[in-house]
Amino acid sequence: MKFYYSDRQNLHAPATFLLRGKPAPSPEGPVRAEILLAEMAQLGITLSEPDGLTSTENEARLRERLARIHTPRYLNFLETIHARWREMPGASEVVAPNVHPCAGGRQYPDHPIGQAGWHLHDMACPIGPDSFAGILASAATAEAAALSVVQGEASAYALCRPPGHHAGPEQIGGFCYLNNSALAATVLREKYDRVAIVDVDLHHGNGTQDIFYRRSDVWTGSLHADTREFYPFFWGQDNETGEGEGKGFNVNIPLPLGSDGAVFCQALEQLLERLDQFRPQAVVVALGLDAHKDDPLAGLMLETSDFQRIGERLAKLQLPTVLVQEGGYPTEALGNNLAAFLNGFRGT
Repeated sequence: MKFYYSDRQNLHAPATFLLRGKPAPSPEGPVRAEILLAEMAQLGITLSEPDGLTSTENEARLRERLARIHTPRYLNFLETIHARWREMPGASEVVAPNVHPCAGGRQYPDHPIGQAGWHLHDMACPIGPDSFAGILASAATAEAAALSVVQGEASAYALCRPPGHHAGPEQIGGFCYLNNSALAATVLREKYDRVAIVDVDLHHGNGTQDIFYRRSDVWTGSLHADTREFYPFFWGQDNETGEGEGKGFNVNIPLPLGSDGAVFCQALEQLLERLDQFRPQAVVVALGLDAHKDDPLAGLMLETSDFQRIGERLAKLQLPTVLVQEGGYPTEALGNNLAAFLNGFRGT
């Protein structure tokens, strides 16, 4: 099993986000990676640097893959918005919109304020001067892990931050900018006809769902805290099953707030039974560790030992697998949760 990480991800380091109307320290920052890296060092894991940004040719290939899941204007926005934002008189240091087309916009604006409101679903995703470089490095990490599986590795892990599963075709939200799990699935599709994404993050992967909602080649399934009372609020119910060719290829299992590991693992069995009907040839696991009871965004009540059970169960799929780090925020248990999952998945 190979493990990938790029320290260029640290270039994206948001200081705050808006929580219940007030600025609060962002839990999604370099310290997340530091905790996970320290735990992997304890496990004796060697990390590989992704090569997606090591040459003009490799970066062009990465960008072409990203263009299969995100719109051209969205990718251009991510790359250029900070410079254009700072050109405005009196603009803030980071991109933070003050208007959104909540009723559905009829035109795509030219002005940076309007574009920011169009693309940023919430106020958890400030964009600083070096954010795009860090965000692109996170995507390159997912790409590298998926490529290693395409080339013959049984499994690979991508330590990605910022995470990605809330990022849609042209939507930023929930600390997510580029959809790393969708990118990994896109790479796997270059070899496999049927690819699945199993999302075990605390939150519904609304961006991933949106990207593949009308497709039948990539099955998407998500376990998460019930979105009627929890972020991202507007998606994630069990009646969202796909449209057109994608009808029946999207599965959501919302869990009551406060559900424990037993409930979660029982729901995981249900999700994997549905997955089995798809007959996947390869799988991406959108690995959230934020379902732990002590996570600062906690909505579920899993113990560290539950992550080992989850890892063991996903390993039983016996499929080529890419593990993409999604949520999981700084607590004393965060590194232990990753170790438990990896020990379960690797059978150690």
